[in-house]
Amino acid sequence: MIKYQLHCSKCNSEFESWFASSDKYENLLKKKLLTCINCGSNTVKKSLMSPYISIKGNKTASDHLNKSIEIKKKLKEYKNFVEKNLDYVGDNFAYEARSIHYGNKKRKKGIFGKATKNDIEELAEEGIETQMIPWVEDKDN
Repeated sequence: MIKYQLHCSKCNSEFESWFASSDKYENLLKKKLLTCINCGSNTVKKSLMSPYISIKGNKTASDHLNKSIEIKKKLKEYKNFVEKNLDYVGDNFAYEARSIHYGNKKRKKGIFGKATKNDIEELAEEGIETQMIPWVEDKDN
């Protein structure tokens, strides 16, 4: 089954209708058997409509959006935890991480801050374990 948004050019009305297939729609159109539900005219054609998008099997775009919102919410919770329980070191993250690792600095808390991808790779080569997390802003959009 397929649902189309239809438009009548005579009375300018729009309405939906279900068809067994797109071929069935085309056959009815050719035979002038499609009629407007308001005026009865056979000047009915498909109208522009938004597509139904399926993602990975039975999941719809709506399901995907809901999952995305759920993930964003979890990331915000994680961000709040990090900000409350770790010390922010800003752009000095790589330097501070090395200082802690090599024993030059002692800290009561862990740290978080900014680092480039190159910094993270170099820290990993030195055996300093770090994690990169996506930082979700608290904006609504």
